[in-house]
Amino acid sequence: MIAEQGNILVVDDNRMNRIKLSRSVEQQGHSVGLAEDGQQALEMLRSEEFDVVLLDIIMPEMDGYEVLERVKGDPELRDIPVIVISALDEIDSAVRCIEIGAEDYLPKPFNPVLLRARLNASLEKKKLRDLEKAYLQQEVMLRQSEKLATLGRLSAGMAHELNNPAGATKRGAAQLITAFSGFQETQVKLWQLSLTNSQWEDLQNLNELVQKRAKQPAQLDSLSRSDREADLENWLEEQGIPNSWEIAPNLVNLDFDKGELIMMVKNYHPSGIPILIEWINCVYLILSLLDEISQGAKRVSEIVGALKVYTYLDQAPVQSINLHDGLDSTLVVLKNKLKPEFKIKRIYTEDMPKIEAYGSELNQVWTNIIDNAIDALNGGGEIIIRTRYDAQWAIIEIEDNGLGIPEEIQPKLFDPFFSTKPPGHGTGLGLNVAHNIVVQKHQGRIDVFSKPGKTRFEVRLPLPLVNAE
Repeated sequence: MIAEQGNILVVDDNRMNRIKLSRSVEQQGHSVGLAEDGQQALEMLRSEEFDVVLLDIIMPEMDGYEVLERVKGDPELRDIPVIVISALDEIDSAVRCIEIGAEDYLPKPFNPVLLRARLNASLEKKKLRDLEKAYLQQEVMLRQSEKLATLGRLSAGMAHELNNPAGATKRGAAQLITAFSGFQETQVKLWQLSLTNSQWEDLQNLNELVQKRAKQPAQLDSLSRSDREADLENWLEEQGIPNSWEIAPNLVNLDFDKGELIMMVKNYHPSGIPILIEWINCVYLILSLLDEISQGAKRVSEIVGALKVYTYLDQAPVQSINLHDGLDSTLVVLKNKLKPEFKIKRIYTEDMPKIEAYGSELNQVWTNIIDNAIDALNGGGEIIIRTRYDAQWAIIEIEDNGLGIPEEIQPKLFDPFFSTKPPGHGTGLGLNVAHNIVVQKHQGRIDVFSKPGKTRFEVRLPLPLVNAE
């Protein structure tokens, strides 16, 4: 699957290295920004949104290690993945970069195929981080409609995640109209050439070859690609073909070189060569745009499918729920808040029975309680999640080793708009919503037990009668 387009910052003090990297990245469909040194890179990161940084180590004044430390030490920048690409191949250098926070480490000269894979993986992680951050920034605004509140918290992240594939699909469709119009004009010109049956047969074979190669664009290093493009551009200009600078890269993507094109057109009159090349270019453009549209639509479908799974959309209001799956998915959603300083311990009973429940609302309960535990730990600590059951109840305990909740305010925790957080850091609705979901919608219980160094929320949900016998 083709990865989504991103905005990539290339940081290298060597001009040729910047050119090689930028060409390789642009050929993958990404936009590129260039920085000549570490200071310029930091200024660009603070003034423009970038999805990934490709960072050199050996640079004057401010080396890559210092740039990496500043990026990862800045709350506004630290979630941007950084891939170090350096001529230093010592293991100590790689370990140091990874420990500081680099997403990956590649040696120079870089392998374009490996760079593509690592870049795409980093882009996917960045998008997940953006989605998680957007989700966690949303607040519950409608106490009477818990599912709508959860969807509201997801909406910003979903809009961000859907924007790129939807935009790519829209652009591709618009460009396809133009490309198809050009193809029709070229097709008419081919008919006017009065080609022989043998030439038409050659065109059919060529069409099949173009379709096959369009599915797997040529993998060339930056210099080889640049040399071949220049060679083809010169040859195209000799044939009197306009826009040769636009056509040459497409022919290279199809893995054509000058020699192969000369052999291909040798049976055609010189006046027909520009039309033939134009026809090949039109076929390639149409195939590329169709693939772009297909990939964009596929990505949209996958995102919608993931949203359905988390929120249980298009399912019955009450389903048979695996509680462990809901707890685990909530930890994934909260991943960007669970820094290395937090230790998560899961003590799950192996034979926990499924319960009949509102799946999306329970996910909201776990989100609210665990999120509060993270805040209570104030930067680090341990969260323990236990599950067990008895004849009547499925029991879920979420415990943290934070400072604890003062005894005098514990009775108020589930009251609406009551919050121990500073102004602007909470609405006071989270635990009230959780209480309503557990008690009113599931006829369960939610209790809190707290003392200094230990706070435990205990949720009890009724088991089906078959499990109580």
